[in-house]
Amino acid sequence: MRVAAATSLEDPSAIAVANRPDPTPGPGEAVVRVDAASLNHRDLWKLEDGRLTHEDLPFVPGGDLAGTVAKTGDGVSNVAEGDRVVLCPLLTCGECRPCRDGPENMCENYDSYDGAFAERALVDASRLVALPDSVSVVDAAALPIAYVTAYRMLQRGDVSAGDRVFVPGATGGVGIAAVQLADLIGAETVGTSSSAEKLERVEQEGLDHAIHTADPDAMRTAVAELGAVDATINHLGGPYTHVGAEVLRTDGAMVICGRTAGQFPEFDARDLYFGHKRILGSTLGTQSDLEQLIEFVADGRLEPVVGEQYPLAETAAAVRDMEARDLVGKLVIRPQE
Repeated sequence: MRVAAATSLEDPSAIAVANRPDPTPGPGEAVVRVDAASLNHRDLWKLEDGRLTHEDLPFVPGGDLAGTVAKTGDGVSNVAEGDRVVLCPLLTCGECRPCRDGPENMCENYDSYDGAFAERALVDASRLVALPDSVSVVDAAALPIAYVTAYRMLQRGDVSAGDRVFVPGATGGVGIAAVQLADLIGAETVGTSSSAEKLERVEQEGLDHAIHTADPDAMRTAVAELGAVDATINHLGGPYTHVGAEVLRTDGAMVICGRTAGQFPEFDARDLYFGHKRILGSTLGTQSDLEQLIEFVADGRLEPVVGEQYPLAETAAAVRDMEARDLVGKLVIRPQE
């Protein structure tokens, strides 16, 4: 089988297509013929943040995949050969308190799957979720990381109908997902971007208030003119964390899932305690979250935004496009092409 493997920790776009033996499933495992796999910033971060070493290279990234079950190992009963499926990329220990009592994405030994950028993927069969015929593999592959993350963040922030939600960086993968899902809930959304063209695209997905700026001070002023927000959905980190906290109402919540704009944010502690504000971390979501999102897509309430599709040989181009941030929506690899 062909795989797209990273060959450098310093340059995420250094990706080479290589041949590897087809995987064989063991007990409880399945091999999936990967028809679509989407790219996430997490695939780039994993190369850069010290979790991998040069000995791990060449490394096949990718946590989001959808396709067809090709083989199953002993003891697998939830899926069968020929089933259309999407993978929940959670890797959990199954033994700690969050694994026992929930939510499982708070597992004390949390990790997430890698290996989607390949013609075949060996996975834990219990993490496969069936796809209705009405859900395409491309739409399904867009959901697990970006959309599940955004969905769980909205839950963490207690967002409900009528709330005002601030999404700095609304044109990124998690940003667009947060806008669409907040709109589905019935919340009012405020989003920002440095690109007016990309903001117009997100307005088509339900964004209520578009703010064309990347300057934190201008952003703070523009949001304040609309009024205090109930929740900030922050995947950027960096200087936007200060803004996201300041614009919150009393007892409002900012939920953080990423560091696209910087790993070490600053905020005013006085503003937090005088305003009774909450800052919450969130990573991915649960398998039941993914199942719910698939239902939303199946019944027409949600349509994932896909920016571009690439054959496996152009995975490096997809990485460069993500780094350039020129496209709106998920970037999807088609390993069979």
